[in-house]
Amino acid sequence: MAWLSQQPVVLQAFLAGLFTWACTIFGSAIVFFFKKISRRLLDTMQGFAAGVMIAASFWSLLEPSISYAEPLYGKWSWVPAAVGFLVGGIFLRMVDLLVPHLHLGNDRKDAEGGSAQERRHLSKTTLLFLAITIHNIPEGLAVGVTFGALSNHFSQAAFIGALGLAMGIGLQNIPEGAALSIPIRTDGKSRLEAFYWGSISAIVEPIGAVIGAFAVMYMGPILPYALSFAAGAMIFVVVEELIPESQTNGNTDLATMGLMVGFTIMMIMDVALG
Repeated sequence: MAWLSQQPVVLQAFLAGLFTWACTIFGSAIVFFFKKISRRLLDTMQGFAAGVMIAASFWSLLEPSISYAEPLYGKWSWVPAAVGFLVGGIFLRMVDLLVPHLHLGNDRKDAEGGSAQERRHLSKTTLLFLAITIHNIPEGLAVGVTFGALSNHFSQAAFIGALGLAMGIGLQNIPEGAALSIPIRTDGKSRLEAFYWGSISAIVEPIGAVIGAFAVMYMGPILPYALSFAAGAMIFVVVEELIPESQTNGNTDLATMGLMVGFTIMMIMDVALG
């Protein structure tokens, strides 16, 4: 960890993004051992991922956004957090509208985004892949902006907090990888194909991490906005996708407990490590 803290922040962000991607790859590998996964377990994992993302959005992103804004905005330090949060949600909504995708557990006729012609020409596997990829964009950005913030606001606590965020996102990426590869396998694809699609869905995370780190490094004043933007995008994914998907199959209590456990674990990591 001492070696990592001495590296350029963009490299730190990239390595952290690679770690979160590796966790997705690890989760996707479950397809080599199981052909299907119980809906109860899948809903619990979805709830767990939602809890992690909610906790990370506040402690790792919104709270630091307000803290970084205080020297510049004084009593108006909430403005960047509010503006960035809303813009992040609007951005993900636009991506949701423009990119054809299919949420896990839905039939092909329930595909969303893009034009009807685009949706007809894409396979179910591709539509599922695009849905998870959209989900992973804000996670990569979140990792990037937290490490990028270290370029002008370095402290050991902030560095450990950034590591904690990457660890939390990586932790919830493990069930996420399984949640994509297993349905693709069930849909008739080979184990290798299912593993490939599950793994590659998170390739946007190291890319997003580098973009986020570069943005806040070279445009310092946007840091509070960038942090809250990532939080808004993550909350949009949670409310629009993860929670509804986990609550529509009769496993509401399990999914809710999964969310609470995920939230608690991420909260402990953020507060204890950061």
